[in-house]
Amino acid sequence: MNRRDFLRTGMAAAGAGRLLAQSPGGAGWRTFELTTRVEVLKPSGATRVWVPGALAAAAPFQKTLSNQFTCEGGTAKMVESKADGLGIVTAEFPAGVRPLLTVVSRVETRDYAVNLSTPAAGARPGSAELAYYLRATKYLPTDGIVKETAHEITKQAATDGEKARAIYEWIVENTQRNPKTRGCGTGDIRFMLESKDLAGKCADLNALFVGLARAAGVPARDVYGIRTAKSQLGYKSLGASSENVTKAQHCRAEVYLAECGWVPVDPADVRKVMLEEPPGGRGFDDALVRGARARLFGAWEMNWMAYNFAHDVALPGSSGRTVPFLMYPQAETAEGRIDSLDADAFRYEITSQEIAG
Repeated sequence: MNRRDFLRTGMAAAGAGRLLAQSPGGAGWRTFELTTRVEVLKPSGATRVWVPGALAAAAPFQKTLSNQFTCEGGTAKMVESKADGLGIVTAEFPAGVRPLLTVVSRVETRDYAVNLSTPAAGARPGSAELAYYLRATKYLPTDGIVKETAHEITKQAATDGEKARAIYEWIVENTQRNPKTRGCGTGDIRFMLESKDLAGKCADLNALFVGLARAAGVPARDVYGIRTAKSQLGYKSLGASSENVTKAQHCRAEVYLAECGWVPVDPADVRKVMLEEPPGGRGFDDALVRGARARLFGAWEMNWMAYNFAHDVALPGSSGRTVPFLMYPQAETAEGRIDSLDADAFRYEITSQEIAG
């Protein structure tokens, strides 16, 4: 993502900012407040911190009410990319100031399902928007082995819906969730296919869906976010276990079908149910697995908050490398970028609270 695509939407100095203030949604909506507290433990010179805000785009499953932030002794602003629904709280702290940033996001969510047999109503995306979600990125190439694999999977499919369903089922059948993968994975789908190592976590498996769909000519996008509460559908593995959701990041996906609009999918969570739903090691014939497999092509339970759709994110004010996606807080000092999963240098906590309506 080119830095020139960013638009500033707010600024604060040792104070607070707000993005996308809206009215509550009413019946069927749940309100969640997520607080992200980030501290760089080993600052060196000027220190920068970046935290993803709640989705900066309209969506039928989420309304972003506000993103507020404080950074005593530093300066902070909200930077937004419209195309990716991306809002980044970026903070800078001078040398000698404790780098501590707090971001509070408040959203409303509601469970979302698309009737695949009924034409969608309302406005449809323009050709430029759909083309954007067909593009190749660093980790989502659409040529070579990706295109060859997509063709093999979809060669019997006549429509985009049939292509999307074939790719979804292929991923459920052929991938595995690897609990040893760091974080949520990297989403390097060419490496996955070339190495024949189709194991990983959500940012790998759902990226594979998105890349194969794009290679087959069907618009698709990753939706990066975080689980906010326990599942109300009976799945212990598909929800947050407590109000501390620091390690509950989860990537989902959407595919665009002309007759239905944007359709929610999540083949990675089918594999999560198989591996992790107690007692673990469930097979394809298990009732909970069959239920998840059927439901997760066309529906999401919204005990989850979306951050953005962005790939190859250039962090504002940084001369360092882009990140494949922004789902975790990031930071850098005068000595360079900090590993966002390194607890010895970088500490953050994310808590989620449901607010009564």
